[in-house]
Amino acid sequence: MKKSKILMIIGSLLLLGLFIFPLWNITLEAPQYPIPLGMDIHINKFADTHEFDIKNINLMNHYVGMQYIPETIPEFKMFPIVIGAMILLGVIIGFVGKHKLFLTWFIIMTLLGTAGMYDFYLWEYDYGHNLDPKAIMNFKNPDGSVMGFQPPLFGTKNILNFTAHSYPRLGAYFMFVGMLLTFIAFFVGKKEAKIK
Repeated sequence: MKKSKILMIIGSLLLLGLFIFPLWNITLEAPQYPIPLGMDIHINKFADTHEFDIKNINLMNHYVGMQYIPETIPEFKMFPIVIGAMILLGVIIGFVGKHKLFLTWFIIMTLLGTAGMYDFYLWEYDYGHNLDPKAIMNFKNPDGSVMGFQPPLFGTKNILNFTAHSYPRLGAYFMFVGMLLTFIAFFVGKKEAKIK
């Protein structure tokens, strides 16, 4: 089997890591929590980093009028189907061996990943800004507007006395490496086609 085909198939199969490992993590550090609170985001669920973390985050957020972190969201039904279809499509394309299809798969996967990150940003924005006006505590910005509590999409951000961290986890790295291999497979396949 040609090297490009092997790279494409392995790259596609690495996306299976998304079904096993978390994709992303949000962690909240504060003096009153010696062990930071955290939430792992999988493609099909939210999960505690430590036992009862999500429950504690929900209790804390209730005071400032934030919504509860739901047990499920519509995306959790869709993401596993989309990822499963892309894995299957990638393996089929790998066996077919046409390098232009490798690039097509990579572009589609990049667009899907970008759409997923944008959806995540919108969810975070709504979660951090759509506050209950009757909340026990109301915080204002210096200009008098209502303070938002949106965690960062990527990186670290200070929110009152909390430091919020938002970073990819092992599932995301499986996806990134898999996509990189499929991108490399395109160039290897292009080179193999010239040798014929």
